[in-house]
Amino acid sequence: MTTSQILAGLGLIVVLAVGSQLLASRLRIPALIVLLPVGFTAGALTSDVDPNRLLGAAFSPMVSLAVAVILYDAGLELDLHRLQGHTRRVVVRLIWIGTLITWASAAVLAAQLLGMPKRSAVMLGAILVVSGPTVVGPLLNFVRPSERLQRILVWEGSLIDPVGGILGALVFHAVVSSTKKGLAAQLGQFAASAAVGLLGGAVGAALLWTLLRRLRLGEVLGTTVQLAAAVGVAAACDAVRDDTGLIAAVVMGMALANLPGLDLPVRRTFFETLVSLIIGLLFISISATVTPASLRHLIWPTLGLVAALVLVVRPLIAALSTARTDIPRGERAFIGWMAPRGIVAAATASTFSATLVAKGVGGADKILPVTFLVIVATVTLYGLTAFPVARRLNVLRPARSRPLLVGGEPWAVDLGVALRTAGLDVLMWAGTERQRELISAAGLGLAPGELFAAATGEGAELEGITGVLLLTEEDDFNALAAVTLRGVVDGPVQRLGPPTSSHGVIAAFAGGEPLFGTGLTRPELARRYEDGSRIVTHRVDGGVPAGHDVLFLVDPEGRLTPVTQTHRAAPRAGEIAILLSPASAPTTG
Repeated sequence: MTTSQILAGLGLIVVLAVGSQLLASRLRIPALIVLLPVGFTAGALTSDVDPNRLLGAAFSPMVSLAVAVILYDAGLELDLHRLQGHTRRVVVRLIWIGTLITWASAAVLAAQLLGMPKRSAVMLGAILVVSGPTVVGPLLNFVRPSERLQRILVWEGSLIDPVGGILGALVFHAVVSSTKKGLAAQLGQFAASAAVGLLGGAVGAALLWTLLRRLRLGEVLGTTVQLAAAVGVAAACDAVRDDTGLIAAVVMGMALANLPGLDLPVRRTFFETLVSLIIGLLFISISATVTPASLRHLIWPTLGLVAALVLVVRPLIAALSTARTDIPRGERAFIGWMAPRGIVAAATASTFSATLVAKGVGGADKILPVTFLVIVATVTLYGLTAFPVARRLNVLRPARSRPLLVGGEPWAVDLGVALRTAGLDVLMWAGTERQRELISAAGLGLAPGELFAAATGEGAELEGITGVLLLTEEDDFNALAAVTLRGVVDGPVQRLGPPTSSHGVIAAFAGGEPLFGTGLTRPELARRYEDGSRIVTHRVDGGVPAGHDVLFLVDPEGRLTPVTQTHRAAPRAGEIAILLSPASAPTTG
């Protein structure tokens, strides 16, 4: 291919990847439902997006390194403190029980339904073991199930990928090997691969820990160093032993997330953007390698395979994994209805099938198209049904807002009480013991320091926080915290306005729109509270009492809408208004 053709092909892949994700966001459906058919269609219509022609032999190792970055990012979210008791037991069972049952079942079904020879069927079964955070995470973010349920499925998806990658590599070598090895030898090979991955992950984590502690790297350079370490360690491990880089990547991420005394500099927006782009590029590229001719005579048998995996195999795994635990029945059923296949299945199928076909292994030509169809079918099925199933099983998080109020002044505590009276689940955090005592005395949920710290990342999402209100008496703290949290919390991050445009060093010049109306700044609100004004709730039927300032509105479904200087929400009948009353006004309700 000429340079211009390569540039055109690479550019088209990027445009299709981002365009598919943009279209999915507008349609409010998981992006994978759009990415796969778009990549397949592009591959059928033009050869410009064929990654094997564009990149040649470099495509397969690039896929492995890209998946390693995804798994490192997933590992950063695996906090061991959040995986305890029965939750830990369920995750461990899902990994080993799920691997064994899915592998055996998929291999038998592939042989019976697709007529695949034994070796190819066993290879396909190993490939279909994985699910992965690239598909589970976006689906769960779309559905928003209960916190523990999301935690279980995220952990399973993040840990099953490296296990499945290693299993696939071992089966691949067993299939192409000219000598037959016994079970003990195969288990020894698996142990050796796991040891290489674990050792590589430990060395990489120790190296990063030393660099980040000794050099005090900033956020930008610290994030760049982490990315380089994840890619470098994964590449080194893969060079020593195939697919061990996946284990090393997730071990590195998980180790750094759990090492004490390490302030990990991570630009979450950068990592999220990078992972999102990688997922789009990989799905477009890999699906473009599947030709319409390769799918001939495979669609209906593969749908039968998918039906068995979805309706029989996965529910059986969920039942065995949650047996004799405190997981409620509805959550057990939803675990049995969430096992989509993702990028690791596509990557391993793309990598192994070509070699097996070249070596003349019977039925190997079916591995990639069948895997593609399984991914499309499971992602589409779960993507379209996960939300109504979760709603039917009553495992969704409440639609009502769950704000985190930061600050413990008397008026802020009264605001928390008013929001709780309006039906919201309110959390508060404060920096001094006196303020924490006020919060506890008011009967409000007191968030520990680790939860407030978690609001700087995905932890806020797992804890169900829908927004952060910065209400401390330190204007510059409010401004800096708003800048830090904005974009990483799944909801608005808003602060009180500083007193004047000349006050402070940062507050008056930081971005973001302050809470409440013009002139109702932090010192003005505190002064009026001291003069006798109070924060009250009022059910809006015939309007808002004269002289009262509207601070927030809570709709009948429990969604919180703050009033800002430009967003002057109009109260509607049935809503509850949170008001600042005049000093002489009676309490409303």
